Amino acid sequence: MKDKIIITTGDPNGIGAEITVKALNKLDLPVSDVVLISNKKILNFYGKLDKNYEIIEIPYETSDILPGKITAEAGEFSFQALKKACEIKGRAIVTAPVAKNALHLAGHNFNGQTEILQEYLAHDGQLAEMLFVAGNFRVLLLTRHCALKEVTLTKQMVIEKVANLRGFFIEKLGIQKPKFALCGFNPHAGEDGILGREEIEILQPAVDVLRKKGVDITNPLPADTLFVNYFKGSYDCYIANYHDQGLIPIKTVAGSKTVNMTIGLDVIRTSPGHGTAFDIAGKNIADETGMIEAIKAVYI
Repeated sequence: MKDKIIITTGDPNGIGAEITVKALNKLDLPVSDVVLISNKKILNFYGKLDKNYEIIEIPYETSDILPGKITAEAGEFSFQALKKACEIKGRAIVTAPVAKNALHLAGHNFNGQTEILQEYLAHDGQLAEMLFVAGNFRVLLLTRHCALKEVTLTKQMVIEKVANLRGFFIEKLGIQKPKFALCGFNPHAGEDGILGREEIEILQPAVDVLRKKGVDITNPLPADTLFVNYFKGSYDCYIANYHDQGLIPIKTVAGSKTVNMTIGLDVIRTSPGHGTAFDIAGKNIADETGMIEAIKAVYI
């Protein structure tokens, strides 16, 4: 299985299976290159595959597929499918969206698929990082799915995450001297401490250490204007302190072409940059663009 792309179909009550079927039918990939971790009942409910891709069946402990509903059974299925993908360790993993509340109903208290991947794939101190990609527009999140009031940074955390990011660019992307832009934590990057001291006490000291390690990174800069530089091609990656600070700009620019990429582990994982879209599940109107981009990101 090591040369195959492993694809999970996400929450059975969301749009995951639908966009997976649509994406594979459009991409027309060789059967030998893909393994689906899903359930034939779920796949057949949402569409029909044009090719006989290998399917590893995950039990779905209910007789009903309930588009738009949040259920423990769906959460259990989502969890077991991703766990199986970790066990297989293919060339890459592509995941359709899951619902965190369904995972929690099933007793799996993870804040997302990234955390599950880290639980089952990380070793020797590896850290799973969340990198969002749309062509040459890339954004790393220093923190992931947590309440804004709980966003906490440390100097050492910033150093480790940015150093790992540089390693990914060199080893996986072949960019030997990547240029990174660091968002300030506070409005106006703290305004010399008037609007907050995270820049002075955490971010700038981390930048100073990183530069000594040879990392090309800016000082913490005001985030409200920093992303304008994307259009100038100034940086290879932007580093955001928290979820919305990084995702609003890239999703505004790239929309459904934004890919969520998990880096830092032995296997790269990609996923569409959107969620389960329960409101349109089962209506056969879901846009498969995000799933296509997620697959292409690890296939090409």
